[in-house]
Amino acid sequence: MFSGSLVAIVTPMRADGTIDFEAWDRLLDLHLANGTAGIVVGGSTGESACLSDAELLQLLARARSRLQGRLPLIAGVGGSSTASVVTRVRALVATGVDALLAVTPAYNKPTQEGLYLHFAAIAAAASAPVLLYNVPSRTAVDLLPATAARLAELPAIAGIKEAVSDMARVRELLRVLPARCSVLSGDDSSACEAVLAGAHGVISVTANVVPAAMAALMSTAARGERARAEALDSPLAALHRDLGAESNPIPVKWALAEMGLIGPGIRLPLTWLSENVRPRVRAALDSALASAFPTQALSA
Repeated sequence: MFSGSLVAIVTPMRADGTIDFEAWDRLLDLHLANGTAGIVVGGSTGESACLSDAELLQLLARARSRLQGRLPLIAGVGGSSTASVVTRVRALVATGVDALLAVTPAYNKPTQEGLYLHFAAIAAAASAPVLLYNVPSRTAVDLLPATAARLAELPAIAGIKEAVSDMARVRELLRVLPARCSVLSGDDSSACEAVLAGAHGVISVTANVVPAAMAALMSTAARGERARAEALDSPLAALHRDLGAESNPIPVKWALAEMGLIGPGIRLPLTWLSENVRPRVRAALDSALASAFPTQALSA
């Protein structure tokens, strides 16, 4: 079962948009040193829509070599054509990833039956566990709990990343999915409450910046220690919120660049963080780092 604080890791780039593999190694080492429970490569935060298949395979190969099995390695996969996604799935599982994070198909707006058949095709093609990824704000389609439960009857389906922050949705998923399936929050702001309600962890944007703090928060919430979990979450609340000040991953890449961990690279149509938003993100970053610094190995 996937649990704890998994990071939806950014893809570090130089100013010209090329991938910075030296920075990639630094980020992986940071997560190894700070309690992150898994690495999701090529998700929304990793600019999946702007990566070529060859680049994603390079990132995964380098991560696999660097991690040496010490953390689960999860590859993001998605697309609007089921046939194309299935082809991509076969290439990704051949790299030896530990799981796939398969996002709902954007733009087409399929029915629930179409979503079921799409993910069933992915499951049939995958020789690794598949985590469903529901993020209606990006894809304009909502994978409903009943459809997720139907998909969970397939052995390859290992859980869901649910980016609908409504706790009623989280509780419904926990009710209808089998115990073997992980329910992972896809929303940092509500992840503490989700885990206190019984979810198993988070696939986090915030963990890019404060991995140790997010790891401690998730483990505390998983033990049901509400007061302590809320105390850990409180200094991160502004960061959770303001990493969404512009489209993800714009703010988190800016924050990591401010920390000296990556360069100022991002790919169009995404742009660097707007100047008028920077003071707000800077204040949230400073507040979170002031709280997290005693336990975070920034120089990992």
